[in-house]
Amino acid sequence: MANLFQRGILILAALAAIGLSGCASMRGFGPTKVVYHINDSNRAMDVLRNVGNELSVDPTARIVVVSHAKGVDFLMDGAKDKNGNPYEIPVEALAAKGVTFDVCEITLKSRKLSKDQFIPEASFVPSGVGEIAKLQYREGYVYLRP
Repeated sequence: MANLFQRGILILAALAAIGLSGCASMRGFGPTKVVYHINDSNRAMDVLRNVGNELSVDPTARIVVVSHAKGVDFLMDGAKDKNGNPYEIPVEALAAKGVTFDVCEITLKSRKLSKDQFIPEASFVPSGVGEIAKLQYREGYVYLRP
């Protein structure tokens, strides 16, 4: 009877290990995936620095920066921070490392902005908030809003 009980415990442990390894393979392995949320361009340089820092320790990370409302301003052609530093230089460098910069088209419509007012590294999504939700829920991205 004890031998049957021990075999049952071993079988349960093996099934648990298989189940846990299946979960880990879905989320725990592979590149880190992060979506940064910007709705105010006053924080953009901090976000760009954070993204650069993350890539310096994890160059395989997949990073998307999603902007909406006043957060799209740093991706506009000629935009500069409060010290007069152009945003385009760090954005170009990060885009070259695979970072994606998404701009909300709802914001464009509500603010009467056009796509040609933005730097070439900007890509456009129908909804910034919707894109964040999709990346988190469907694609397993971690959400950060520095």
